Amino acid sequence: MAAVTQYATGRRKCAVARAWVTGTANGEITVNDKPLEKAFPRLTLRQIIQLPLEMAGLTGKYSINATVYGGGPTGQAGALRHAIARALVVLSPTVRTPLKKEGLLTRDSRVKERKKYGQKGARKRFQYSKR
Repeated sequence: MAAVTQYATGRRKCAVARAWVTGTANGEITVNDKPLEKAFPRLTLRQIIQLPLEMAGLTGKYSINATVYGGGPTGQAGALRHAIARALVVLSPTVRTPLKKEGLLTRDSRVKERKKYGQKGARKRFQYSKR
């Protein structure tokens, strides 16, 4: 019998992650054809990515193959976390409640605010000189 594979897309800032979660026992995570440790050297980013598996209590039960593009490392990790959480809910609907409670199924809509004309940045004004 073939292992069940579920596809999901996750987004954060400008990053887009596509994840294929497969129910196999080896439990390895591959990102852009690289192991997780090579793709995300920082421990905090790896913890962000593995959070949905830990919250659902499914660490090591699913293999994940993912492609991530756009944005920076933090946005990519957040997008991959979103994609993994969405795929896990389809594979086992009982984990929806803890993932939803933790906010892992909600797309983080915060993006960088655009610079406005007549100002130095999005909110900062040019320096004012009275005299």
